[in-house]
Amino acid sequence: MKFSVYQISRQGGRERNEDRMGYAYTRESGLFVLADGMGGHPEGAMAAQLALQTFSAYFQKAANPTVKEVPEFLSSALMAAHHQIIRYAAEKGMLDTPRTTLVAAIMERGHVNWVHCGDSRLYIVRKGQLLTRTRDHSYMEQQAHLGRSTNHINRNILFTCLGSPAKPVFDLSGPLLLEHGDRVLLCSDGLWGTVSDAEIVEHLAAAPLDRAVPELVEMALQRGGARCDNVTVLAMEWETVEAFHGTNVSTDDIEDGGFASTIQTGTPDPTLEDMDDEAIERSIAEINEAIRRTAARQS
Repeated sequence: MKFSVYQISRQGGRERNEDRMGYAYTRESGLFVLADGMGGHPEGAMAAQLALQTFSAYFQKAANPTVKEVPEFLSSALMAAHHQIIRYAAEKGMLDTPRTTLVAAIMERGHVNWVHCGDSRLYIVRKGQLLTRTRDHSYMEQQAHLGRSTNHINRNILFTCLGSPAKPVFDLSGPLLLEHGDRVLLCSDGLWGTVSDAEIVEHLAAAPLDRAVPELVEMALQRGGARCDNVTVLAMEWETVEAFHGTNVSTDDIEDGGFASTIQTGTPDPTLEDMDDEAIERSIAEINEAIRRTAARQS
């Protein structure tokens, strides 16, 4: 397995950058994941980081050297990440939970599968054309898909995410057979919020990743102005190892059982898998009770 990968994250006009991204791989499987911690809630960066760490830990455990059931892995890892964020909030006695969007892809056996929750997106470009992209879990995209007017809807309003007291809604896609030169791009809404799909496809197809991706990011930052959102992009070109200012990966030399990751270390609680839906509901109830007590004291 071989691929070229380029990743970049730039802080816009926000006080902090709460986006996180990374990838991991074994001899025959690759994981690519991006999370965008949500403003308006506490510790968005922590939510995004917990999500990445959970996916990385699950991948290291499951990829031997491939993941046997990729869709099941993606859905299980996503729910585990959600549970981890809820547990973190409950253990810290937080009155509100950290929250994040997430998009993740597994590439192995020449195919790609992906999962997403929220409005962080995945694009696949082949021979200069948009093959597919994820559909946001936002009220605006939902209404647009139904052919209704969206002029009155704020694009930032989502109906699901990781870390919310409600069970997350997510979409699984794939498998899609990859072809030589296919480009897969994961990004936060800081990119697509000001750069159109057509522009993303055009730039991604017209130049090597190490030129195309920074140009797209700079375009988003300039258009966003002083209040621009953070812009984070993780892009991969399949079966191509080029001489460029990114990372070229060939896994031919990795031994069976070998594992590499760019995701910041930090293993989730080993008892996480024992935290079933009933335990999650108890944690959510504890958070809601803390909110009720605080409201009662302030009234």
